[in-house]
Amino acid sequence: MPDCKRISSRDNAFFKSLLRLAGSSRERRDAGQTLLDGPHLLRAWLESGRFPSHILLSPQALEDTEISRLRAECPNTPCSLLDESLFKQLSELKTPNGLLALIDIPQPDFTSSANFVLLLEDIQDPGNLGSILRSAAAAGCDAVYLSQGCADAWSPRVLRAAMGGHFVLGINEPSDLLDVASRFDGSLFASSLEAKTALYECNLCGKIAFAIGNEGAGLSAELQAKALQRFIIPMPGKVESLNAAAAAAVCMFEAARQRR
Repeated sequence: MPDCKRISSRDNAFFKSLLRLAGSSRERRDAGQTLLDGPHLLRAWLESGRFPSHILLSPQALEDTEISRLRAECPNTPCSLLDESLFKQLSELKTPNGLLALIDIPQPDFTSSANFVLLLEDIQDPGNLGSILRSAAAAGCDAVYLSQGCADAWSPRVLRAAMGGHFVLGINEPSDLLDVASRFDGSLFASSLEAKTALYECNLCGKIAFAIGNEGAGLSAELQAKALQRFIIPMPGKVESLNAAAAAAVCMFEAARQRR
């Protein structure tokens, strides 16, 4: 295991670059990097066959057995030990767990081989987006395309909510969803409160994509027009609609059920 270089000043150039990454989607996009917060996310990253660019520890992490094991699995990864006050500035957790990992954000290209695709239009809440990505990974989606108006998929909050789902998905952002829909050579489905067909009546086998719209405004008319079929999720209870993350999960797991 490499020795950790100590960082004790907030004027340290590397620390300042990390602070910008932690707080700015533009910095993450320009650098092509982000931070994973905690052992669980680093474990998921390693299980995807990738290694971090740098490991960052707080003093408490030196006594943590799980973190020591993770470090041992990254023998060639540089390591820095940050003073507690500096580490807390990089982590959004109220009680940081002592480990951050700097990673290079994967950059997938449009692929015609994806068979189970998700198009996300202007999903703005990081918790919703992370939950959708976690469900997509669990349901077996291949690729996810995010519009310009979506929250930053690689922000710390979205990463935590997705719990490693990012690392088994091809995440494309930002994407022109109308162009993606036009090039997709499978069946595009879109939910609509005005639709007459129920989700459970749709044939969701084969090459499919779901289009999921903004939490408040729903899916744009332009993207709905690209759909082969619009459907409604039956809701016998006394509510008018579902949260975007819940609706996406219902759709994806109905598809997973049919595709078993």
